[in-house]
Amino acid sequence: MAKKDTNSDFETSLETLESLVERMESGEMSLEESLSAFEQGIQLTKKCQTALKEAEQRVKILIEQNGSDELQEFVSSSEGE
Repeated sequence: MAKKDTNSDFETSLETLESLVERMESGEMSLEESLSAFEQGIQLTKKCQTALKEAEQRVKILIEQNGSDELQEFVSSSEGE
């Protein structure tokens, strides 16, 4: 269930980030709105990068265990928070 939520969270963050970029590129935002959107975009970017790094780690674990019947437990960095 947590894996599905992480995927959904990643997709939502990415969609929100794309929407922010489109709004900023339109040139219709005030300076203050643009700065706020930029700050939000930085936070969303970090969130997406973290999710991608965790996915990469999971893939590496699976590749290293090629053919192994036992999978290692993956511990998300967000579980420790």
